[in-house]
Amino acid sequence: MTYREATGWLFAQRRQGERGLSRIRTLLERLGHPEEAFQAVHVLGTNGKGSVVAYLEAAFRAAGLPYGAYTSPHLLDFRERIRTHQGLILEEEVVGFVAWARGEAWPEPPGFFDWATALAFQHFQKRGVALAAVEAGVGGEKDATNILPRVALTVLTNVGEDHLEALGGSLEAVAREKAGAFRKGVLVVTGARGIGLEVVREMARTRGSPLYLLDPLDPLFALPAPPALKGAFQEENARLAAAALRLLGFPEEAIAQGLQEARHPGRLECFLLEGVEVYLDGAHNPPAALALSRELSAYHLVFGAFPRKDVKGVLAHLLPKARSVRYTRAGEGALGRELGEPFFEDPWEALGEALKVAQGDGVPVLATGSLYLVGALRGRLLPRFGQDPP
Repeated sequence: MTYREATGWLFAQRRQGERGLSRIRTLLERLGHPEEAFQAVHVLGTNGKGSVVAYLEAAFRAAGLPYGAYTSPHLLDFRERIRTHQGLILEEEVVGFVAWARGEAWPEPPGFFDWATALAFQHFQKRGVALAAVEAGVGGEKDATNILPRVALTVLTNVGEDHLEALGGSLEAVAREKAGAFRKGVLVVTGARGIGLEVVREMARTRGSPLYLLDPLDPLFALPAPPALKGAFQEENARLAAAALRLLGFPEEAIAQGLQEARHPGRLECFLLEGVEVYLDGAHNPPAALALSRELSAYHLVFGAFPRKDVKGVLAHLLPKARSVRYTRAGEGALGRELGEPFFEDPWEALGEALKVAQGDGVPVLATGSLYLVGALRGRLLPRFGQDPP
């Protein structure tokens, strides 16, 4: 079996039945409970989870800790999701895991995220990980990552409108699902506000979880160095990560270095192409789109999205500053011409047409709406630079 065949099998797996932990529990039992081998920081929230993990991961590395990091989705390669102090998981490990998985009988077939989570935890055990930063997928209480037994601290970045249908249909229900992952007595750091914060307070009180609310004036949330990730919204993510690291006992030097060295590709990432600034960002829900729109005064928009997303809500924030728009297909299963006109089946062609206009007025190009669109474009852009952009 090749690596491509293995990942193809993983991507094809669909969860059967209701969301919950029964499938991941069975998987981990058969693997000998690798999730018990390490402590974890569980990172939940509507937006900013990956950025918080990036800051934590960089600080873990600066401190010389044998660490793990699990995030989703990936941009170019499935292996980006599973990282340790020794780098990305190896292709042969993915192949070996899939070969084992296909040879077993599964009365309740796991879905893709169950498989990926189990593989990550097994890999962390093999690499001797002491502490892992683990990003939840959708929700919290019923998310596969909530199987973690040794959570040292929980970060809930925020609560916004995304995956409403899957998580109960209202902002309050989303908050309850995410806060449902709080562990009894385990510290919680959050930037939640409004209705979401009300639910978070209630859940923390019920679980006996000490709650630390984001406050830029509180020394706990101070930034010892400017965060490396671009965008005003990244300051909040950086403060949450800094507070989490202090509560975990990390030295200020490691926190500062982590903030300065964090990397999170595809989030307000800028390429200079044919004299034009091209920004890639995976804003796929209204709160993320609002934050992104505040970063640029004007842009030529390249947009692609999937049916399950609030496309109208996202575009409501992006279109007012768009000098022109080109719609494109973000990936397999993504929306097509129903997005609007002009539509381009190939994202690269859409970007090329936007560049022609941008060269005339000097306004940057912004490609967003889905991380899958970002991945498709980034994969074409990187070979032109020979390495990641500065």
